[in-house]
Amino acid sequence: MEVAVSFLKNKLGIEKTIEKINQSKADYLHVDLMDGIFVKEKNYPDETIHDYLKKSKKALDIHLMIDSPINYLEKLISLNPKTIYIHLESKNLKECLNILEKNHIRKGIAINPDTDITKIIPYLPLIDVVLVMSVYPGVGGQTFLDKTLSKLEELKKYQEKYPFLINIDGGINNLTITKVKYYVNMVVSGSYVCLSDNYDAQINSLRG
Repeated sequence: MEVAVSFLKNKLGIEKTIEKINQSKADYLHVDLMDGIFVKEKNYPDETIHDYLKKSKKALDIHLMIDSPINYLEKLISLNPKTIYIHLESKNLKECLNILEKNHIRKGIAINPDTDITKIIPYLPLIDVVLVMSVYPGVGGQTFLDKTLSKLEELKKYQEKYPFLINIDGGINNLTITKVKYYVNMVVSGSYVCLSDNYDAQINSLRG
Protein backbone atom coordinates (compact mmCIF):
# COMPACT_ATOMS: atom_id res chain seq x y z
CA MET A 1 0.00 0.00 0.00
CA GLU A 2 1.47 3.32 -1.07
CA VAL A 3 0.71 6.37 1.06
CA ALA A 4 0.57 9.98 -0.09
CA VAL A 5 0.42 12.63 2.63
CA SER A 6 -1.50 15.88 2.16
CA PHE A 7 -0.49 19.05 3.98
CA LEU A 8 -3.88 20.75 3.47
CA LYS A 9 -4.76 20.53 7.17
CA ASN A 10 -1.83 20.81 9.55
CA LYS A 11 -0.69 22.36 12.80
CA LEU A 12 2.82 23.52 11.90
CA GLY A 13 2.23 25.64 8.81
CA ILE A 14 2.73 24.59 5.19
CA GLU A 15 6.51 24.91 4.95
CA LYS A 16 7.30 23.01 8.17
CA THR A 17 4.67 20.37 7.40
CA ILE A 18 6.15 19.74 3.95
CA GLU A 19 9.58 19.42 5.57
CA LYS A 20 8.22 16.79 7.96
CA ILE A 21 6.53 14.88 5.15
CA ASN A 22 9.82 14.92 3.24
CA GLN A 23 11.54 13.42 6.27
CA SER A 24 8.83 10.78 6.73
CA LYS A 25 8.21 7.36 5.20
CA ALA A 26 5.49 8.71 2.90
CA ASP A 27 5.70 7.60 -0.72
CA TYR A 28 4.39 10.89 -2.09
CA LEU A 29 3.73 14.49 -1.13
CA HIS A 30 0.06 15.03 -2.02
CA VAL A 31 -0.60 18.58 -3.20
CA ASP A 32 -4.16 19.95 -3.10
CA LEU A 33 -4.50 23.02 -5.30
CA MET A 34 -7.76 25.02 -5.31
CA ASP A 35 -8.72 28.01 -7.44
CA GLY A 36 -11.75 29.33 -5.54
CA ILE A 37 -13.97 28.49 -8.52
CA PHE A 38 -14.14 24.71 -8.73
CA VAL A 39 -14.32 24.69 -4.92
CA LYS A 40 -14.97 27.64 -2.61
CA GLU A 41 -11.54 27.60 -1.00
CA LYS A 42 -8.49 29.05 -2.75
CA ASN A 43 -4.78 28.47 -2.30
CA TYR A 44 -3.64 28.69 -5.93
CA PRO A 45 -2.06 30.23 -7.94
CA ASP A 46 0.54 31.01 -5.30
CA GLU A 47 4.27 31.38 -5.95
CA THR A 48 5.03 30.47 -2.33
CA ILE A 49 3.60 26.99 -2.81
CA HIS A 50 5.73 26.51 -5.93
CA ASP A 51 8.84 27.48 -3.96
CA TYR A 52 8.03 24.89 -1.30
CA LEU A 53 7.30 22.19 -3.85
CA LYS A 54 10.56 22.78 -5.73
CA LYS A 55 12.38 21.69 -2.58
CA SER A 56 10.36 18.51 -2.10
CA LYS A 57 12.34 15.28 -1.80
CA LYS A 58 9.17 13.25 -2.30
CA ALA A 59 7.49 12.54 -5.61
CA LEU A 60 4.64 15.01 -6.10
CA ASP A 61 1.06 13.74 -6.32
CA ILE A 62 -0.87 16.82 -7.47
CA HIS A 63 -4.67 17.09 -7.17
CA LEU A 64 -6.16 19.99 -9.13
CA MET A 65 -9.48 21.24 -7.76
CA ILE A 66 -9.41 23.81 -10.53
CA ASP A 67 -11.99 24.87 -13.11
CA SER A 68 -9.55 25.38 -16.00
CA PRO A 69 -6.47 23.29 -15.17
CA ILE A 70 -4.99 23.69 -18.65
CA ASN A 71 -4.00 27.25 -17.67
CA TYR A 72 -1.65 25.93 -14.99
CA LEU A 73 -0.29 22.69 -16.39
CA GLU A 74 2.88 24.12 -17.93
CA LYS A 75 4.07 25.55 -14.64
CA LEU A 76 3.11 22.45 -12.66
CA ILE A 77 4.83 20.17 -15.16
CA SER A 78 8.04 22.12 -14.52
CA LEU A 79 7.96 20.66 -10.99
CA ASN A 80 8.36 17.17 -12.51
CA PRO A 81 5.45 15.60 -10.59
CA LYS A 82 4.75 11.89 -10.59
CA THR A 83 0.98 12.30 -11.05
CA ILE A 84 -1.49 15.08 -11.80
CA TYR A 85 -5.19 14.50 -11.18
CA ILE A 86 -7.79 16.43 -13.17
CA HIS A 87 -11.42 16.38 -12.02
CA LEU A 88 -13.87 14.77 -14.38
CA GLU A 89 -15.94 17.97 -14.36
CA SER A 90 -13.03 20.31 -15.14
CA LYS A 91 -12.72 22.02 -18.51
CA ASN A 92 -10.59 20.62 -21.37
CA LEU A 93 -10.13 17.26 -19.67
CA LYS A 94 -9.01 15.31 -22.75
CA GLU A 95 -6.61 18.03 -23.80
CA CYS A 96 -5.12 18.08 -20.30
CA LEU A 97 -4.65 14.31 -20.38
CA ASN A 98 -2.89 14.60 -23.74
CA ILE A 99 -0.51 17.20 -22.33
CA LEU A 100 0.32 14.94 -19.39
CA GLU A 101 0.88 12.03 -21.76
CA LYS A 102 3.32 14.03 -23.88
CA ASN A 103 5.24 15.04 -20.77
CA HIS A 104 5.40 11.50 -19.37
CA ILE A 105 3.42 12.38 -16.24
CA ARG A 106 1.04 9.84 -14.78
CA LYS A 107 -2.48 10.79 -15.84
CA GLY A 108 -5.09 10.90 -13.09
CA ILE A 109 -8.81 11.59 -13.00
CA ALA A 110 -10.51 12.61 -9.76
CA ILE A 111 -14.17 11.90 -9.07
CA ASN A 112 -16.38 13.44 -6.40
CA PRO A 113 -18.56 11.44 -3.97
CA ASP A 114 -21.69 12.18 -6.02
CA THR A 115 -20.16 11.51 -9.46
CA ASP A 116 -21.92 8.78 -11.44
CA ILE A 117 -19.26 6.10 -11.91
CA THR A 118 -20.42 5.35 -15.45
CA LYS A 119 -19.22 8.79 -16.56
CA ILE A 120 -15.61 7.80 -16.02
CA ILE A 121 -15.73 4.55 -18.00
CA PRO A 122 -14.85 6.13 -21.40
CA TYR A 123 -11.67 7.55 -19.85
CA LEU A 124 -10.37 4.35 -18.25
CA PRO A 125 -8.32 3.31 -21.31
CA LEU A 126 -6.67 6.75 -21.31
CA ILE A 127 -5.58 7.18 -17.71
CA ASP A 128 -3.19 5.72 -15.16
CA VAL A 129 -4.92 6.48 -11.84
CA VAL A 130 -8.43 7.18 -10.58
CA LEU A 131 -8.61 9.31 -7.44
CA VAL A 132 -11.85 8.57 -5.63
CA MET A 133 -12.84 11.39 -3.29
CA SER A 134 -14.35 9.97 -0.12
CA VAL A 135 -15.16 13.48 1.13
CA TYR A 136 -16.37 16.57 -0.71
CA PRO A 137 -13.25 18.29 -2.08
CA GLY A 138 -11.85 21.52 -0.76
CA VAL A 139 -11.62 21.13 3.02
CA GLY A 140 -9.28 18.94 5.05
CA GLY A 141 -10.27 16.93 8.12
CA GLN A 142 -13.68 15.70 6.92
CA THR A 143 -15.28 12.38 7.83
CA PHE A 144 -15.05 9.44 5.42
CA LEU A 145 -18.23 8.91 3.38
CA ASP A 146 -19.22 5.24 3.31
CA LYS A 147 -21.24 5.74 0.13
CA THR A 148 -17.99 5.90 -1.84
CA LEU A 149 -17.32 2.22 -1.13
CA SER A 150 -19.67 1.23 -3.95
CA LYS A 151 -17.50 3.26 -6.37
CA LEU A 152 -14.43 1.35 -5.26
CA GLU A 153 -16.20 -1.96 -5.78
CA GLU A 154 -17.23 -0.96 -9.29
CA LEU A 155 -13.80 0.37 -10.25
CA LYS A 156 -12.13 -2.78 -8.96
CA LYS A 157 -14.06 -4.77 -11.57
CA TYR A 158 -12.81 -2.55 -14.38
CA GLN A 159 -9.21 -3.11 -13.31
CA GLU A 160 -9.51 -6.56 -14.83
CA LYS A 161 -9.78 -4.89 -18.25
CA TYR A 162 -7.77 -1.69 -17.90
CA PRO A 163 -4.40 -1.25 -16.11
CA PHE A 164 -5.26 1.81 -14.00
CA LEU A 165 -4.56 2.24 -10.30
CA ILE A 166 -7.12 3.22 -7.65
CA ASN A 167 -6.34 5.92 -5.10
CA ILE A 168 -8.68 7.26 -2.41
CA ASP A 169 -8.63 10.59 -0.62
CA GLY A 170 -10.68 11.81 2.33
CA GLY A 171 -11.05 10.78 5.95
CA ILE A 172 -8.41 8.05 5.68
CA ASN A 173 -7.15 6.88 9.07
CA ASN A 174 -6.33 3.65 10.92
CA LEU A 175 -10.05 2.75 11.09
CA THR A 176 -11.29 3.67 7.62
CA ILE A 177 -8.28 2.03 5.96
CA THR A 178 -9.82 -1.33 6.85
CA LYS A 179 -12.85 -0.49 4.68
CA VAL A 180 -10.88 0.40 1.56
CA LYS A 181 -7.60 -1.52 1.57
CA TYR A 182 -8.92 -4.42 -0.54
CA TYR A 183 -9.91 -2.07 -3.36
CA VAL A 184 -7.11 0.48 -3.56
CA ASN A 185 -3.46 0.61 -4.60
CA MET A 186 -2.70 3.76 -2.67
CA VAL A 187 -4.31 6.20 -0.24
CA VAL A 188 -4.08 9.89 0.58
CA SER A 189 -4.10 10.87 4.22
CA GLY A 190 -3.91 14.41 5.53
CA SER A 191 -5.06 15.42 8.99
CA TYR A 192 -4.58 11.88 10.38
CA VAL A 193 -0.86 12.27 9.72
CA CYS A 194 -0.27 16.01 9.84
CA LEU A 195 -2.16 16.70 13.08
CA SER A 196 -0.16 13.98 14.83
CA ASP A 197 3.23 14.17 16.52
CA ASN A 198 4.58 11.03 14.84
CA TYR A 199 4.09 11.01 11.07
CA ASP A 200 5.78 7.67 10.52
CA ALA A 201 3.65 5.85 13.09
CA GLN A 202 0.50 7.09 11.37
CA ILE A 203 1.81 6.24 7.91
CA ASN A 204 2.83 2.75 9.00
CA SER A 205 -0.64 2.14 10.44
CA LEU A 206 -2.10 2.73 6.96
CA ARG A 207 0.17 0.27 5.18
CA GLY A 208 -1.29 -2.70 7.04
